[in-house]
Amino acid sequence: MSYNVAVDGPAGAGKSTIARAAAARLNLIYVDTGAMYRALTLYLIREGVDLEDEAEVIRRSGEPEITLGYEQGRQKVYLNGEDVSGSIRTEEVGIATARVSALGPVREGIVAMQKALAARSDCIMDGRDIGTCVLPDADVKIYLTASSQVRAKRRYDELTAKGLACDYDQIKADIEARDYQDMHRQVSPLRQAEDAVLVDTSHMTIEEVVEKLVSLCGR
Repeated sequence: MSYNVAVDGPAGAGKSTIARAAAARLNLIYVDTGAMYRALTLYLIREGVDLEDEAEVIRRSGEPEITLGYEQGRQKVYLNGEDVSGSIRTEEVGIATARVSALGPVREGIVAMQKALAARSDCIMDGRDIGTCVLPDADVKIYLTASSQVRAKRRYDELTAKGLACDYDQIKADIEARDYQDMHRQVSPLRQAEDAVLVDTSHMTIEEVVEKLVSLCGR
């Protein structure tokens, strides 16, 4: 029987960073489910698919092969054999992913892959509907959040550190728009599972949040 930890929360709450670090401490596989949706979205963008055309998005969502690999404990995302771990992290892909991932038939295929992975692996899986939909029977459920201002500032600092020009107000607006889309989509909306522990990271360091997750897992 596999041991599963579900980590949910809005965009920019630090789910990936925290879950990855906690997984290393707990000797669990880290699964970034959002990366799978991003890889699909990247494929559709590259193919010139009109993302407003839901029928076409659904029809073509089964075309690409999306797989996860691990190198030195770090997750790699492959799109038809190509490592796209970096390419899927652009703002364009992130914003477009909210639209693609809201479609029920699209989610069904990705969720099936996630459930199968969790069934055979001890893992920490993060996303927006892990505790409520993908792993409703997870051993531990955690809901990570932070204010939109804090999340925007973190993203702004991350981009400027890379030498990229960006606008804080636009980033904050994009985050709030993403929150609204995620929380109001018809299929598997973002929400805290009833049995999930709420962890607000607004005034916590990364190490403090990692320690909190590790303690909640009790391993």
